[in-house]
Amino acid sequence: MAQLWKGRFKKELAKETNDFNSSIKFDCRMFEEDIKGSIAHATMLGACGIIEKSESEKITAGLSEILDDIKGGRLEIDMEAEDIHTFVEGELTARLGQTGKRLHTARSRNDQVALDIRMVLKNEINEISEKLKSLITVLCEKAEQNTDTIMPGYTHLQRAQPITFAHHLMAYCAMLCRDLDRLGDIKKRMNVLPLGSGALAGTTYPIDRSMVAELLGFDDISANSLDGVSDRDFCIELACALSIIMVHLSRFSEEIIMWCSWEFKFVELDDAFSTGSSIMPQKKNPDIAELVRGKSGRVFGDLTALLTVMKGIALAYNKDMQEDKEAIFDAVDTVKMCLNAFTPMIDTMTVLKENMRNAASRGFINATDCADYLVGKGLAFRDAYKATGELVALCIDKGLTLETLPIEEYKAVCDLFDEDVYTAINLEKCVNDRLVPGGPSAQSVMAQIERARRLIAI
Repeated sequence: MAQLWKGRFKKELAKETNDFNSSIKFDCRMFEEDIKGSIAHATMLGACGIIEKSESEKITAGLSEILDDIKGGRLEIDMEAEDIHTFVEGELTARLGQTGKRLHTARSRNDQVALDIRMVLKNEINEISEKLKSLITVLCEKAEQNTDTIMPGYTHLQRAQPITFAHHLMAYCAMLCRDLDRLGDIKKRMNVLPLGSGALAGTTYPIDRSMVAELLGFDDISANSLDGVSDRDFCIELACALSIIMVHLSRFSEEIIMWCSWEFKFVELDDAFSTGSSIMPQKKNPDIAELVRGKSGRVFGDLTALLTVMKGIALAYNKDMQEDKEAIFDAVDTVKMCLNAFTPMIDTMTVLKENMRNAASRGFINATDCADYLVGKGLAFRDAYKATGELVALCIDKGLTLETLPIEEYKAVCDLFDEDVYTAINLEKCVNDRLVPGGPSAQSVMAQIERARRLIAI
C-alpha cells in the first residue's frame, strides 16, 4: 500500500525504514474511531460546500461499509500499511476512486491521530470506570457482611487499635471512589476536538469545527492549532490516574497476601483464584494478588515512558509522539486485566472472622481506650497515657492482657480504676463507641457504604 506522503520522494522506502516507521500493529485498534472521525469530517466537508454533497455522501457510505466489513470479518486490516489512517483511506480510494481521495481535504494525519486517540481513550475510561464500580460494589457487599468482624488495625505493621474488617475494606473503597472521580475529571479535559488543527497551522478551507465536535460528542474544540496536534497531556494524565489505581490495587494485594499466610490467616482465597506448588503439595499461593502487585510496575513504567517522550520535543508534532499509543494502551489493558481478576477474587474469598478476633485480643490494641477511661474519670490525658503504659508493661511481664489483668493491679497503678474498666476496654465497645463520621463503628461504616453506593450510582 502506497504511503500518503510519497509524492516528494523518488526512491522506494527501505523495508527496514518502513518496518521501523510503521505503527499499524498498535494503532489498528483505533479503526472504528478513525472511521467514525472520517465520517464526521466528510459530512462537514459536504455541508460546508468544500466538496460536493454527493461526494460527501458517497464517502460516508463507503466508510460505513468499510467499518461493517472489518467488524464482520469480511475485511482484514493490512498489517503492511503504514498506519490505520493509510489503510482506511487506501481502502476507500480502492472502492470509490477519485472520490475517495477527497476525504483528506482540510485534514492532516497529525490532527487525525490526535482525534482518534482521544476517542479511543474516552471509551476506555468508560470501561475502566465500570470495572471500578463493580469492585466498589463487591467491597460494599463484603463490608456490609462484616460490620461486626473485629480485627486489629495497624500502624507500622504493628497492632494499633481495634477496627472491623468492614472498616478496613471501606478504606480501599474510598481510594477507588477517588480513582473513579479522577477518571471523570480526565475525561472532561480530554473531551476537546483537535480536528481542524491541520498539521500545525489549521487550514484555509472554511471548515466548521464545531459541527464536527457536535457530531462526535466533544464538548469543545482545541483553542490553539499547535497545541491541538502536539498535546498529549491527556495520555499522561490518564497514565498517572491508572498508576494510582495500580498503587491502590497493589497495596490491597499486599494485605491479601499477608492475610492468606499462616502467620495471619485472616482470609482464604477461593481455589479458583489460587495456585499450588510444583514441589510442595501443601501450598496454596495467592498468585492473582502477587501478579497484580507485580504489574503495578509495568503501568508505572508506561507513565514514565510518556513523560520521557514528551519532555524534550519542540512544537508541534514529532515522530517521537508515535510512542504514546503503545504506552497508554498497555497501561489501559493492564489495569483492565487486573480489575477483571481482582474483583471476583475479592468477591469469592472467605473471611476467617474468629482468627481476626483472636488477633485483635492480643497486642493491647485497647490501650488507648483504657487511657480514655481514665480521662473520663478526670485524669489529664498525658497522665492517663503514662498509667496505661505501665499497665501494658505489667501485662507483658505477667503474660496477661488488659482484659485478664486483676483489678487490684489496675488500682495499684491508679486508684481511679474500677470494675467498669473491663467494660470500657471490651473490643466490641471500643469499636462501636467510635461513632465519629468515617470511624469503624457499625453505624459509621454503614454510612460509608451508603455514600459509596450513591457515588457509583451517579
